[in-house]
Amino acid sequence: MKISLAADHRGHEMKGKVAALLDESGHKVLDMGTNSSKSCDYPDMGFKAAKAVAEGVVERGITLCGTGIGMSIVTNKVKGIRAAICHDELAAQMSRRHNNANVLCLATDILGEEMMRRIVETWLETEFEDGGRHERRIRKIACVERGEDPTDCMEPTKKNL
Repeated sequence: MKISLAADHRGHEMKGKVAALLDESGHKVLDMGTNSSKSCDYPDMGFKAAKAVAEGVVERGITLCGTGIGMSIVTNKVKGIRAAICHDELAAQMSRRHNNANVLCLATDILGEEMMRRIVETWLETEFEDGGRHERRIRKIACVERGEDPTDCMEPTKKNL
């Protein structure tokens, strides 16, 4: 799988460890920065990582910052992105299984290296439960992205999932 990877200065060190894990697991990494511990603005890197997912350049994205919140906010502003902050394996699993999350946001100030490894592995291994209520809900999220009331809009085609 091809994965975009981005971090701010607080996530920079752990980004290298996540990149190594992805590489060891046979994934291809598109590094969107930062490549320094010097203070920087997370929207710059988060946007690039999310845009690569939305445009189909990569299949999924992983972002890292101190709390995961900033990266989650910025990546979720990109149309077609369903970013999830995950603090444990259950959240990682459910973000994929029920929400078809395509960007994982990690909190480097909160999570240790081993927990991040387990979260990343779980998130990458878990598939979306295609069909039924979860697919309907994902389609409604796409309606909201278009500015439509999800209770009234026409459901988009499966390709928008």
